[in-house]
Amino acid sequence: MKQFLLACLLSGAIALPAAAALKEGDAAPDFEAQASLAGKPFAYSLKESLAKGPVVVYFYPSAYTGGCNLQAHTFAVNHDKFTAAGASIIGVSLDSIDRLNVFSADPEYCAGKVAVASDADGKVSKAFDLTVREAAAGKKDTRGEEINHGFAERTTFIVTPDGKIAATLGGLKPVQNVEKALEIVQQLAAARQSAK
Repeated sequence: MKQFLLACLLSGAIALPAAAALKEGDAAPDFEAQASLAGKPFAYSLKESLAKGPVVVYFYPSAYTGGCNLQAHTFAVNHDKFTAAGASIIGVSLDSIDRLNVFSADPEYCAGKVAVASDADGKVSKAFDLTVREAAAGKKDTRGEEINHGFAERTTFIVTPDGKIAATLGGLKPVQNVEKALEIVQQLAAARQSAK
């Protein structure tokens, strides 16, 4: 009985959605934002990306911070697996586009494989019902530079081409977050294959 209860608790802990975030089945807010890939800024559109397949929209607190560095690196390492499942990835934070140009090209993190979008005013994060905290005075990043922007909570949404949220992943450590997102997009790909 104890093992059964423990298994139930663990399975529930794996995919806990963020407290107030949009949930599975909700319509994902369409958004456009300045983004960067491999250090090059471009105009990102969720609607345009969804026309090509599912999109993993991952919100993270800040570029060049411990957990966010690890999460970006893990997405970059697994990029080809997401692509093979027909999914694209966009990271979203309140970082400026200038910080994201550097972060997106950094071989240790996004490695030129993962696009990241600037939500400097927090509107996109709030549209997904995420908590946005104000900038904390004196907080520095892993490079020793001051972080002068607010922070969105770490939450990942898997959005299907019809604009619906297939899954909301919150409360997970950065690597688990990526692994769970990959598992879900692979399940979606398998379901599409079996429906053909």
